[in-house]
Amino acid sequence: MTETRSPIPYPETPDSTAQAPLMVKLREVTKTYPNGNRGLFAVNLEVPRGDFLFITGASGAGKSTLLKLLYGAQRPSSGEVIIDQVNVGQLTGDRLFLLRRRLGIVFQDYKLIPTRTVSENIAFVLWAQGFTRKEVKRRLLPTLKLVGLPHKADCFPEQLSGGEQQRVSIARAIIGTPPLLLADEPTGNLDPDNSWRVLKILEKLNAAGVTVIVTTHDERLVKNSHRSVVQLREGRLYRNF
Repeated sequence: MTETRSPIPYPETPDSTAQAPLMVKLREVTKTYPNGNRGLFAVNLEVPRGDFLFITGASGAGKSTLLKLLYGAQRPSSGEVIIDQVNVGQLTGDRLFLLRRRLGIVFQDYKLIPTRTVSENIAFVLWAQGFTRKEVKRRLLPTLKLVGLPHKADCFPEQLSGGEQQRVSIARAIIGTPPLLLADEPTGNLDPDNSWRVLKILEKLNAAGVTVIVTTHDERLVKNSHRSVVQLREGRLYRNF
């Protein structure tokens, strides 16, 4: 039986006056693909625990590559990708699976199961991890409330707007209370109102102590959020955006 962990809401935000330990660190990370194309080049990045970071850049700049390296879908050609003092590039099998269980991942294209209801899509992550039915039920309603969708619990994805589907995707990513949330262009398919709503949810999670890393090309969203920003251009990372 899976060990019971606290449901949402998350633990209180750490004292901002203390120096938070690093959640993410990239050391001279380069990613070169078999065809010779280079996704990233000599990237160095430090993200303290509890930070909220935007990674901006045009399509093809390397944003998705960076996130895939963080959750182990790809491996760096050279350099180190460290999450919570663990070298992700050295993980395989069960060790990589256990790391991914501690991450929340939000995709631009939602990746919802069309034949499952909202509740089932969100709970699927916990079922796959062996949580009991009682524990899944205990976590589900607070998560639905956090993303503003308790009234859509029994709907299917095709009955939802794009903004609602993205909020389901966020709920699925956070129901396991991950300390790190990775969001790949979470507002890329949304109108400004829904983009802002998604941002507010991510900010609420961050205020509760979750480290949030978001890739986006939405400059207006970034400027209005007043959060830390780095930019990728042709695989290189720049801090002055």
